[in-house]
Amino acid sequence: MLLSRLLAVLATFVWFAAPAGATDPVAVSFDREVMAVLSRAGCNSGACHGNLNGKGGFKLSLRGEDAAADLATLTRDMQARRTDSHRPDQSLVLLKASGGVPHEGGVRFSARSPEYSLLRAWIAAGCPKDLPGQATVTRVDVAPTHKILVDPDDRFQVTVTAHFSDGTSRDVTRLAAFDFATTGVARITPAGDVIREQAGETVLLVRYLGRLAPVRVVFLPNRPVPDLSRVVATTEIDRLVLAQLKELRLKPTDIAPDHVFLRRAYLDTLGLLPTVAETRAFLADPREDKRERLIDHLLARPEFAEYWAQKWSDLLRNEEKALDRKGVAVFYRWIAAQLAADRPLNEFAHDVLAARGSTYTHPPANFWRAVRDPLQRAESVAQVFLGVRVGCARCHNHPFDRWTMDDYYGFAALFARIDYRVLENKKRDDLDKHEFVGEQIVWQRRDGEVMSGRTKLPAIPRLLGAPTPNLGPDADRLSVLADWVAAPDNPFFARAQANRIWLHLMGRGLVDPNDDFRATNPPSNPELLDWLAADFAAGGFRLKPAVRRIMTSRTYQFTATTPDKSVMGDETHHSHAAVSPLEAEQLLDALSQVTGGAIRFGGYPAGLRANQLPAPSQIGRRSGALDGDRFLKVFGKPDRLLTCECERSDDPGLLQAFQMITGDVVNAFVRDPNNRIGKLLAARTTDADMLDEFYLAALCRSPSSTEGKKILAYLASAKDRRSAWEDVVWALVNSKEFLLRR
Repeated sequence: MLLSRLLAVLATFVWFAAPAGATDPVAVSFDREVMAVLSRAGCNSGACHGNLNGKGGFKLSLRGEDAAADLATLTRDMQARRTDSHRPDQSLVLLKASGGVPHEGGVRFSARSPEYSLLRAWIAAGCPKDLPGQATVTRVDVAPTHKILVDPDDRFQVTVTAHFSDGTSRDVTRLAAFDFATTGVARITPAGDVIREQAGETVLLVRYLGRLAPVRVVFLPNRPVPDLSRVVATTEIDRLVLAQLKELRLKPTDIAPDHVFLRRAYLDTLGLLPTVAETRAFLADPREDKRERLIDHLLARPEFAEYWAQKWSDLLRNEEKALDRKGVAVFYRWIAAQLAADRPLNEFAHDVLAARGSTYTHPPANFWRAVRDPLQRAESVAQVFLGVRVGCARCHNHPFDRWTMDDYYGFAALFARIDYRVLENKKRDDLDKHEFVGEQIVWQRRDGEVMSGRTKLPAIPRLLGAPTPNLGPDADRLSVLADWVAAPDNPFFARAQANRIWLHLMGRGLVDPNDDFRATNPPSNPELLDWLAADFAAGGFRLKPAVRRIMTSRTYQFTATTPDKSVMGDETHHSHAAVSPLEAEQLLDALSQVTGGAIRFGGYPAGLRANQLPAPSQIGRRSGALDGDRFLKVFGKPDRLLTCECERSDDPGLLQAFQMITGDVVNAFVRDPNNRIGKLLAARTTDADMLDEFYLAALCRSPSSTEGKKILAYLASAKDRRSAWEDVVWALVNSKEFLLRR
């Protein structure tokens, strides 16, 4: 009898991952150990019992976000068959997880594993809940935080240490859950050994009780370390990029030739091609600093503000259906004016977020006209201005970030009181109650709340990841939000905007997707992003200096191609320039520039460029009679229904091929009797001079000797000179070199 009682007492303890230096066994904690084992085994994942509806009648909270509910489910449901304290080994939670009975999720751990022993000990002890006041986890550290291994090295050990609110720490490697951001590169053992499966890069996501930590993992083939002694790092950007390339054994490409740089710089700053005269002047300029001079000239041109206003119009949902044509126009002009004056972007953001009043006389108020639901407003503002995607926390705590449902609904509560007064409401479509024309007044009520999805009670307004001022019942919530976003010490704004500028100039953000900052999606070059954000803030949050800083770097001016296959396989670390299709507006304007053809848009005056169009035209699409609008849609111009760069598409397709090969726009441009072909022929220009003119206009270079001989021979043999030139120009604008930014 005494022996059985002694065994029962001992069953309440387990020798499992005790703190360093401990000499006594530690009682099993449901919150700190049992919940961790369920997460490690994947039991509470979204694909298993953490699903919204559970699996097989057994539902756990997603990733263990509600320990109290999970304890009740484990010990009270199904007449307590899941946890049998009298016969621990007959508990369903152990039998199914270890394969003792059929389990749709398969074997999660063996009956001899530490996980099994821990759960069994807790069940045998009577499934106790933790005592009040138990220390909670405050931080999780992973060592190493990143690891680069070169073949034949193929494995390393990860150690996970949890720090608790009582000042203690503990090795929780055997309790942590591990996932890889990509599959096929590596695998991990229960003991934390990361083992290579193939060369490549991935991120190991380490999770313990809702705390996340990433480990960047790189397995390299045994290639030589590049000699970068002759590569001069002229800027801090270059120094940080080259340091990483050397670490990854990637040799950067050479500097792009003048004609490639010229075309790239014009497209990236103005969205346009240079004129033939501008190209000739730049190529003939002997000065060593001509690239820096060109960049300064481009930043000062009005087309810079117009082009970058398009990017912000995409993000701020400046579209005709929600705003009407006048609202779209005044909002676009206001954005362009701010960028032309190089207004600090944090002040620009403040004006948008604090905006109220007439959507006609106070243009930034149009942003709130486009996003009309508090939850939509919260997600849009977080994504555009903070680089944070909080949408997952609408239904449950974010599985890959720190945001809880309370964070989500508290942030949404800041937007609950925005309201509208419609001065004129003329519906354009009786089937769509959201589509109308007329001025609106945006204002803020003194009442109205967002109901929490978790508590079903009014959510308490809060800022994301920052102390929230005590907001009284009549507080101006929008001004509080705007002040916080625009504050120089805001932890998100500078990083998000610096990364966005880098994306638009380099083709890929350091954090990708560029508006998804989280611990489990780390930047490809953390040191570079830190420097860019600090430099952006130190420069007064101004766009033009940030653009200049990047464009004057050697990194921006790399070529796009190299014979080195290892470099061309790099799509992340900017060892070479990114190649991308021209954006819809860039392509349409470039076609107009090269051919001399005129563009038409519905309801707008003739001669308007695509990059001056305030928004996608609803009138044009309905009439079906306009060339430019249809072309832009086919080539991916977004409808601006999302606050995300991801809405713009650059995926090629048959419709695009048809537009370029036989489409009305291209054919009209090429066949226009008053286009560039007609004018040059009327001026009796020689074929050789005409060919040089078209090559400079389209590609910023003269034809090669081979190209010149073949094309001039074709022209000489043609019976109809005009028709032959139409063929040549058509072929030129359908070439890859014309269609791509490289």
